[in-house]
Amino acid sequence: MYTLLSGLYKYVFRKDEYCILILGLDNAGKTTFLEQSKTRFSKHYRGLSLSKITTTVGLNIGTVDVGKTRLMFWDLGGQEELQSLWDKYYAECHGVIYVIDSTDQERLSESKRAFEKMITSEVLEGVPILVLANKQDVETCLSIPDIKTAFSDCISKIGRRDCLTQACSALTGKGVNEGIEWMVKCVVRNVHRPPRQRDIT
Repeated sequence: MYTLLSGLYKYVFRKDEYCILILGLDNAGKTTFLEQSKTRFSKHYRGLSLSKITTTVGLNIGTVDVGKTRLMFWDLGGQEELQSLWDKYYAECHGVIYVIDSTDQERLSESKRAFEKMITSEVLEGVPILVLANKQDVETCLSIPDIKTAFSDCISKIGRRDCLTQACSALTGKGVNEGIEWMVKCVVRNVHRPPRQRDIT
């Protein structure tokens, strides 16, 4: 009887866990996006002051629960010397959020090169990618059509996977909920990368 009740308890309180990489150049707003996500989806989370977030050196980790799904975020540093570490995390991930600073036209080609290198990795084949055009709250930012045009060479390399380019302001929270909800739908239906199952007790 105990085994039956224990199994039922575990089934009811189990969450499917998906690992999501947050990639992009340094200062794109990756950590701000992560903090905004944790604040919006975790009832009792008291986030960092967004004005005090500094450039990530290494890795930030955070989790968000959306229904019966748990997203574990790995926010990786975007400096050029740290980009060589990104591929060490590809095999474990279920989705990628690629953050672009839409106010930094000077580094757009550098961001495109990093994105192109990432999407051509065979290890990420079929993994959904959410491209966030961040800092849309700044008046002089590039629009979504501008960014799509700048990244148009990459379209053929995206392959057969879910991919969405979305406007976002990690600072104000605009587009954060929509992006997370889209990613949850994509990773749940991707049968090629099954979730890790964790008890939430």
